[in-house]
Amino acid sequence: MAQEQESNVPQNIVTVEEVGPCKKKVSIEIPAEAIQKVMDDQYNDLRKEIVLPGFRKGRAPRRLLEKRFGKETSEQVKLTLLADSSDAAMKDNDIAVLGEPDIKVEEIELPAEGPLKYDFEVEVWPEFELPELEGIAVTKTAVEVADDQVDAELDQLRRYSGVWEPRGEGDAIELDDQVMVDALVKVEDVEEAEKHDNTQIMVRENGFVAGIPVEKLGELLVGAKVGDTRETSVEVAKTFFKEEYRGKKVDITIEIKDIKAMKPAEIDKGFLDRYGVEDEDELKTRIREMLEGRQEQQAQGEMSEQIYKYLLDSTSFELPLDVVAQQAGSLLQRQYVRLLSQGLEREKLEEQMEALRASSEEQAQDQLKTFFIMDKVSDKLDIQVTEEEVNGQIAYLAMQRGQRPERMKEQMERDGSLSQFRLEIRQNKCIEKLLETAQIAEVAPSEKKTTKSAPKKKATKKKATKKAAQKSDDKED
Repeated sequence: MAQEQESNVPQNIVTVEEVGPCKKKVSIEIPAEAIQKVMDDQYNDLRKEIVLPGFRKGRAPRRLLEKRFGKETSEQVKLTLLADSSDAAMKDNDIAVLGEPDIKVEEIELPAEGPLKYDFEVEVWPEFELPELEGIAVTKTAVEVADDQVDAELDQLRRYSGVWEPRGEGDAIELDDQVMVDALVKVEDVEEAEKHDNTQIMVRENGFVAGIPVEKLGELLVGAKVGDTRETSVEVAKTFFKEEYRGKKVDITIEIKDIKAMKPAEIDKGFLDRYGVEDEDELKTRIREMLEGRQEQQAQGEMSEQIYKYLLDSTSFELPLDVVAQQAGSLLQRQYVRLLSQGLEREKLEEQMEALRASSEEQAQDQLKTFFIMDKVSDKLDIQVTEEEVNGQIAYLAMQRGQRPERMKEQMERDGSLSQFRLEIRQNKCIEKLLETAQIAEVAPSEKKTTKSAPKKKATKKKATKKAAQKSDDKED
């Protein structure tokens, strides 16, 4: 009988409309009969639990329950109705949510009579068609290592083993110097400037001062001497990872305190022993082999980027700017995992991470789009990741870094990067699958065209990434 009564309750009236890129507006009308049923159920449950003076348990009159618990009960009924109706609306209308629905709970009131009407907006996964996935045209750069490349790498090894020495009194800053400065950072609309005393700066063409990207930093500092002051203003990107600087003008004052230059190591017996070789010729042979392996890896990476670029250029859909801005944190985590998987030394890893933090709005949009595209491609190709593959990759990284695999995995679970890592593996498998059917033409390094790099191993905002990770886990289960 109860089921028959429930089936007689009128259904909610739901309308869904597009209100922008990846956004839908859902309007819901809950009939008075449905509200009354939930209210009755709530008071029936309350009657079973509450004991009022003068009444046995389960016998308290409803009017007394309403008088004492009416406000709390109405609030609970409202929350139940909102949760159940919004979940049902998204499920029944196949709305693939990107984040949580933006329901203004405090502004919604339970009516004394009649239906409950409310609406909310929700970010959704973009809808688009994939291009042809077989026979993608890509070029592969042939592996060719020149003598000057070997010499340049040897010079770099000497720098890695060198020491920083103070420049002479009165000497000026040169490119690639290391300087110690006192920096004053004034952010627009912030009254008090930030002081960063004794902070270190690497003098490069484009660098960072107190964590803020500064274009033409080398041009600003080269030629300055100890005691000199340099000033500049920068417009921080709207997608910068630190919210307090995002999209703002920042005035920076730099006072030079100390200047150091790198003195490369001599090629002596101690230097050769460090690399386990007898002489310079053997070391150069090792370097050549290493560079050939690096070029092969780079060629594979370039082919992967061409696949990404093809997919991005051949697929069109829009994304809201707020989604692009919010994805920066998760992007950095994804990119950190990628760089970690490449086994980069800490110094190089930090350099690349600093550059990524200055990612432009255009790059952020491309990265977010590529994430959605690759997720759909992975679905179409039925690419899945096994636990054995995850453990194998973690074991490889742990061996490179001298850590225990189980400890590295525990750390990744704690910091939230394990799901990102699983997505990274799935995406790599997807690219490998596409390259199996690609039309590959080998070209000499001199024939390689200079093209705008496609974003690699794309990321998304935290909720979107979490959703995709969950979807991937569900498939594996």
